[in-house]
Amino acid sequence: MSRSLHVRLDDSSAAALRVVRGNGASDSEAVRTALREAAARRRARSSIAAEVEQLAADKADRVEMRVIREQMAELAPDSVD
Repeated sequence: MSRSLHVRLDDSSAAALRVVRGNGASDSEAVRTALREAAARRRARSSIAAEVEQLAADKADRVEMRVIREQMAELAPDSVD
């Protein structure tokens, strides 16, 4: 199903459109490409955020990371003043 969309571009958006059209794409092709790429980036960020939340909620992982930090601190050389 096609849908028509009318937008007013500010200078920054017009410059971005020129970049996306750089390969000879039409305005419509460029906008579709930009929308797909933006959606993919947002999905990836959401996925990463969900993974971070999941890891932060993993008590065993937090304990293991604390133990590793303590071990690394023990191995670190004394500071020289």
